[in-house]
Amino acid sequence: MDKPLIVQTIQLALTPVFMLVAIGNIMNILSTRLARIVDRSRVLQQKHPETSGPEHDALVRELRLIARRIHLIGRAILWLVIASLCVGVTVVLLFIEDFAGVYLKPVVGTTFIAAVALLIGALLLFLRETREATAALRIPDTYLELERKL
Repeated sequence: MDKPLIVQTIQLALTPVFMLVAIGNIMNILSTRLARIVDRSRVLQQKHPETSGPEHDALVRELRLIARRIHLIGRAILWLVIASLCVGVTVVLLFIEDFAGVYLKPVVGTTFIAAVALLIGALLLFLRETREATAALRIPDTYLELERKL
């Protein structure tokens, strides 16, 4: 094996590896959000049998929102894991291509494009989840007492 070829392959493989680091950071953020949401859902589930009327309806609405958020984050994490696998396959294929002398550029390109597409999809799911969380946290104008000069 030619030493410059190995160095060149390692350099070429660095970009996908940096992408793995970014994906890992995003997964960490999503996992933290998911843990907080699950904790909140457990609190609400314990209160569920103790409530009735409008309070119960509000609790059920919040549980439904939490269920949607859990679903979105779960799907985003799944897509990020699959994207990470695609990145890993991309790196392996780069080395196989150089070591075995096999032409795999179309496959390498396809796996990397798939990884980027999955990353974009996961980020869109993350955006949707944060938008839902933000919408649920809007403070009603009645609490802001906007008619008062403060």
